[in-house]
Amino acid sequence: MSLSFRRALPVRPRHKSRLAELALSASLLAALTFPSAAQEAQPAEPAPAEAAQPAPAAPAQPDPNKVVATIAGQPVTEADMALALASVDQQYAQLPPEQRRAAAFMAVLEIKLLAARAVAEGLDKDPDFEKRMAFLRDRALHSEVIEKDIAAKITDGEVRARYDKQISETPPVNEVHARHILVETKEEAEAIIKQLEGGADFVALANEHTKDPSGKTSGGDLGYFAPGQMVPEFEKAAFALEVGGYTKEPVQSQFGWHIIKVEDKRAQQPPAFEQVKDQIRNLVFREKYFALVDQLRKDGNVDITDPELKTAVDAMDASTP
Repeated sequence: MSLSFRRALPVRPRHKSRLAELALSASLLAALTFPSAAQEAQPAEPAPAEAAQPAPAAPAQPDPNKVVATIAGQPVTEADMALALASVDQQYAQLPPEQRRAAAFMAVLEIKLLAARAVAEGLDKDPDFEKRMAFLRDRALHSEVIEKDIAAKITDGEVRARYDKQISETPPVNEVHARHILVETKEEAEAIIKQLEGGADFVALANEHTKDPSGKTSGGDLGYFAPGQMVPEFEKAAFALEVGGYTKEPVQSQFGWHIIKVEDKRAQQPPAFEQVKDQIRNLVFREKYFALVDQLRKDGNVDITDPELKTAVDAMDASTP
């Protein structure tokens, strides 16, 4: 996996290697059913810069023993309300605090009243419901393992070591700093090359003649680019030039005809650790997750008895890098 972070330039389509995607749970559990799975509230939107104020004190933790109401004989505590507040729709975020709290209570009210009715009707004993609850429990436990056995145990030192390893294993990549003049016909390009041979200034000619809108005020400057960032014909010609040289013959691509000048060559610098540390942490996280899953699969006595399913799973395993 390369640690390259490239700017948007005209590029040829490139094949991207498949990365295994982490199979995390896609939906949240009901807050009042599994309180431990709903502790993490979304971060609040930052206040506009012009309205910046000193940071308020952190809100007090809800008292899990403080009962604020009873519904169908069941107590509703401040902790229940906090969980509901964390799970109500985003539309309530603009309401005043007392209205948000009331909205949270109404969510609790609806859940508990209907849950009580379901119990009274025996729906909690329905086999399909019990299967769904068993699956939700497993999914909640899956999330607990992810949080406590994987994510919480990744250290900054481990992330830094993974970054250093990635950098050391990444082959050096050369870059060129080039300018170009893009015109519609070969004849136009040949005429410009003759002017360059007569001593004309490349930057001035680019500003005057190039059809590339971004080059009309920059002397055709493309900055630095690495292999794979430009269309093949352009890349081949640019990397073949010496510093200070320009193409003596027009270079044709799908965009038109180019005259290319190389200003500099250098080894591409890797991204700074601070720039990519979150991506590296995610990389470490994925590796640890899949390593744990693979180990548990080996130890878990998994037996797929359906032939078609086994074939499909084996094919998926074989295609995963």
